[in-house]
Amino acid sequence: MADRVLAVFSGEPRFATPLHVGRPNIGDRGAFLSRIGGILDRHWLTNEGELVLELERRLAERLCVRHCIAVCNGTAGLEIAIRALGLQGEVLVPSFTFVATAHALQWQGVTPVFCDIRPDTHTLDPRGLEKMITPRTTGIIGVHLWGQPCEIDALTALARSRNLRLLFDAAHAFGCSHQGRMIGNFGDAEVFSFHATKVFNTLEGGAIATNDDDVARRCRLMRNFGFAGCDQVDSVGTNGKMNEASAAMGLTNLESVDSFIAANRSNYQQYRAGLATIPGIRLMPHNDGERRNYNNIVIEVDQSECGLSRETLHRALHAEHVLARRYFWPGCHRMEPYRTLFPSVHLLLPETDRVASRVLSLPTGTAVSETEVHAVCAIIRQAVEHADELSAALA
Repeated sequence: MADRVLAVFSGEPRFATPLHVGRPNIGDRGAFLSRIGGILDRHWLTNEGELVLELERRLAERLCVRHCIAVCNGTAGLEIAIRALGLQGEVLVPSFTFVATAHALQWQGVTPVFCDIRPDTHTLDPRGLEKMITPRTTGIIGVHLWGQPCEIDALTALARSRNLRLLFDAAHAFGCSHQGRMIGNFGDAEVFSFHATKVFNTLEGGAIATNDDDVARRCRLMRNFGFAGCDQVDSVGTNGKMNEASAAMGLTNLESVDSFIAANRSNYQQYRAGLATIPGIRLMPHNDGERRNYNNIVIEVDQSECGLSRETLHRALHAEHVLARRYFWPGCHRMEPYRTLFPSVHLLLPETDRVASRVLSLPTGTAVSETEVHAVCAIIRQAVEHADELSAALA
């Protein structure tokens, strides 16, 4: 099937080495290895070592937030924050997000109540939330998708008026701001992912940011089995600690993160110029008036305008070794266990279904050059120009 697609183009993949979405950004190798050497010399690999503590301090300073609690990954961060905030019963959450957002609730016996999104931003639509609140609702989780903050002010007002806790999944939003304030300062807490695919990575890791002293205290207890001191356990907890090697990568990458963001911004500008005149291809915008990390290059494919479905373009790009991703297809509500638990919820999520069927995420980051961005844009343009042939070949 790929050969039939390629026949429309040159007969050979455009890229000999595949272009991936989410290739890791890596800072100064020498600095990282020096830090690893220090870890080995100290014989302290985990349990709040000096590099983890230093990383927490430096992250808190960068985010201008009172507390930053490093954890082993973003999912563990969500689970710990959910418990620290006392969420139970039902929590309102978008379905158009990575499945970990929903799993972090379901894993702990909290029911995710899926709500629809705004078609222009792909983030939670506050206008439909109030009618989803029941006596069992204890909180809201907003997701800052693509590094675009969700409607923080509206969600904050709703949470306050209904006495609900407000948590933000900020996995995509490290280094981003809202009205001049850094993401990390909103709601009761915000959770970052420092996975390898993110603009800032710690190999694998995450952090909980909060300005609430009591929430921070509970999160610190819970990430280390509830220990408040030697042999003293004050609460239920888990093993959510970040190790020293991950902190070493974090400190190293923090020294280079501004250059990572600059590379992403340059790629975004090239994509914006290269895709601007292609009918039916909408590039999700980044607000240059705020701080953004530009880590997600996301397009919507409108078949009615370009004659090409998202699926056909996805396959054409893969045939050319451009490994675009269908984030977040098909939506949490159409994955297990949610599609079995809530078989009719799709009726309440028309925008989620529509957006999920149109979105593609394209390669960017320090591993992608300006020349490669131009080539990806050329492939998309050529695919749209040959829409009828491609669609017939893949029929």
